[in-house]
Amino acid sequence: MIRQYKMKITNILFRSALLLAIPVFTLSSCNSEGGKDLTKKAINIPEQDAANDLISIKESQFKAAQMEVGKITPRAFNRTVKANGIFTVPPNSKASVSVYFSGYVKELSLLPGDKVRKGQLLFTLENPDYIQVQQRFLEAKGQLTYLNAEYKRQQQLMKDQITSEKNLLKAEADYSVIKAQYESLKKQLRLMKINPNTLDATNLRSTIGVLAPINGYITALNTQKGEYLNPSDVALSITDTRHLQIKTQVFEKSLPSLKTGQLVRFNVQNDAEKSYNGTVKLINKAIDEQNRTASVYIDLKEAQDTELFAPGMYVEVEIITTQDTLNALPEEAAVKIDNDYYGLIRTNDTLYKQVPIKVGNVSNGYIEIKNTDSFEPNAVFLTKGVFDMIME
Repeated sequence: MIRQYKMKITNILFRSALLLAIPVFTLSSCNSEGGKDLTKKAINIPEQDAANDLISIKESQFKAAQMEVGKITPRAFNRTVKANGIFTVPPNSKASVSVYFSGYVKELSLLPGDKVRKGQLLFTLENPDYIQVQQRFLEAKGQLTYLNAEYKRQQQLMKDQITSEKNLLKAEADYSVIKAQYESLKKQLRLMKINPNTLDATNLRSTIGVLAPINGYITALNTQKGEYLNPSDVALSITDTRHLQIKTQVFEKSLPSLKTGQLVRFNVQNDAEKSYNGTVKLINKAIDEQNRTASVYIDLKEAQDTELFAPGMYVEVEIITTQDTLNALPEEAAVKIDNDYYGLIRTNDTLYKQVPIKVGNVSNGYIEIKNTDSFEPNAVFLTKGVFDMIME
């Protein structure tokens, strides 16, 4: 009885072992599909010594996917300093227009964005006080002629000992006072844009014109027709964008690598695909104690590019400090899996092998290859379409 019981237990254990062995056998038999390693496919980590590291790419497939091949070649890699900045203009390219004399705005037809040239009439002011300035000037001018003649007459009489020194001094003082008034009023008229040489009693006027001090565009308009302006009021602002430049802040640790004349590539934030060129113009020697940065000014290399931008626009810049020649492949030739990079190297016309790649710097669409000694000197890599082949 005991023997039969032991045999039953042995049979049960034997059958259990068979049942447990079936799934193991099933996994082993399904471990390949069409010559490819399913385990590798699931986690995308190549087995370097396995035969199924080889990937076959037919010629028709190669052409249909527009794949490309290439070799490791020396490429120029830029060391850059990156920063954000803003378009601005030098101080002499901006003007805030105020008035020298108070008055009411009579004529004004400008709008922000209008282009003006230096000396162009911006608007006119009206005030009866302008007539009084012109009147006093004409009066001083008439008195000056008389007092000048009187002063010269007294000088001659003094030589002839006909007049006293007191009369001569009085004539000289009267002449000097009127001359000072005359010159003062003459300068005021010039500030009013009134020609004192052509002014007479027949052409007095109550309006004056305000002219543009620089070429540029109206960027701010702070007044309107009929408004009273004081000398302290800023009527409008003009900006000359012909000398547009970039102002950026660079951290102090990067300043030793910067110098004037270095090439700069930049793009506006809303159009990262299009880049433009510039050069470093000026580096501020003072460090902002709070942000630990210094201002760097950049000139646009192409003058026509100034028409594309406006002061205040944000910009991203790369200042090229040095250039190194490094062995490289197109950036698309290296695929990152977890924390490692892999590529496909050609073994014959249709077979490619997945190999590990050690990468470094990236510049202008190319990536540095550090382990070039691991490959034959003329090794051919798949440089376009690699991602689809490795990850499929």
